[in-house]
Amino acid sequence: MKLRVGQTLKSAVDETSVVVIKSPGGETAVTCGGHEMTEQPGAPVPAAEGDAGPGLMLGKRYTVEGVEIELLCSHGGRHAVAVDGAPVEQKSAKPLPASD
Repeated sequence: MKLRVGQTLKSAVDETSVVVIKSPGGETAVTCGGHEMTEQPGAPVPAAEGDAGPGLMLGKRYTVEGVEIELLCSHGGRHAVAVDGAPVEQKSAKPLPASD
């Protein structure tokens, strides 16, 4: 799926939803629980075997090293999210400049 900035993706396996903040521009597969996330998920499906893992936390931003993508969690869930097969990692805050 070609992602657009501002697009909301929802999981078919749980309540996870994310907003695309930065998009790599090409075809990208964002999955949750082993199933692709879409704008309008169909009927609920069971998660893939072994894909129950650390879910996303509401309000946190997530990225994948080596891929120019950033996702904002708008509704947390309990299944692992991945981009093109690579698990997402929570983006760390930028350090504030030291004051003198």
